[in-house]
Amino acid sequence: MGSGVREGSVRSRTGGRPSGRGDLAVRAAAKSLRFCEDWRFNVITMTDTASHSLAKRRSEILTERAKAATPAPCLVAVSKTQPDEKIEAMLDAGQRVFGENRVQEAQAHWADRRAKFPDLELRLIGPLQTNKAEDAVALFDVIETLDREKLARALGKAIEKVGRAPRVFIQVNTGEEPQKAGVLPDGLAHLLNISVDECDLDVQGLMCIPPVDEPAGPHFALLAKLANHHGLKSLSMGMSSDYALAAQFGATHVRVGTALFGAR
Repeated sequence: MGSGVREGSVRSRTGGRPSGRGDLAVRAAAKSLRFCEDWRFNVITMTDTASHSLAKRRSEILTERAKAATPAPCLVAVSKTQPDEKIEAMLDAGQRVFGENRVQEAQAHWADRRAKFPDLELRLIGPLQTNKAEDAVALFDVIETLDREKLARALGKAIEKVGRAPRVFIQVNTGEEPQKAGVLPDGLAHLLNISVDECDLDVQGLMCIPPVDEPAGPHFALLAKLANHHGLKSLSMGMSSDYALAAQFGATHVRVGTALFGAR
């Protein structure tokens, strides 16, 4: 009987109608589901849009560099600091040549992608410490930043130990800037001789980064002149703001980051 009084009391407080808690729960669940579906749709839409945008930028850059020179220079996509989704989008667009500044970051980006993309070409375009020579030799297909005798000897030893010989470019400090890496133009011949004759490196070309506050053209011209003088066929020069100009001066490789991936 006591139980019946409690039940009656509950009914009297709710006016004989259900409490509505079940209905509220159902409505909340439905709202949550709609939110999740909307969120997933938006994410997929944004991802597709971003991938399309990157592919479009790549196509535009390929077209512009082809108009600037024949044959057109190879596009090196500078993927340093880029998130995985942008790298995947660029791979989906057909890009296979990438430039990285740091060995450790490059390992994180590419160690697991090598098997999936056997035609991948990785280029080290940032300064290299001698204690990272073995890691660089093991990962990269091209090392563009040889700039001193000590590094040449470290690379020679690393190649012998690892059993893998990446191609090498010598970085030239065409602006003779004290804060910038690169061998000075008048020291190029000495470094080239040591690299080839004593360290047995496969030196194929030269690389430069012109001063930011000077016109790039004269620096591209100087690098082309030095390469021609020493019988080197490859020139890595030109970035997002001047790759078309570099192509006109004979660049075989242009390193493009911001113009391709967007601002970081």
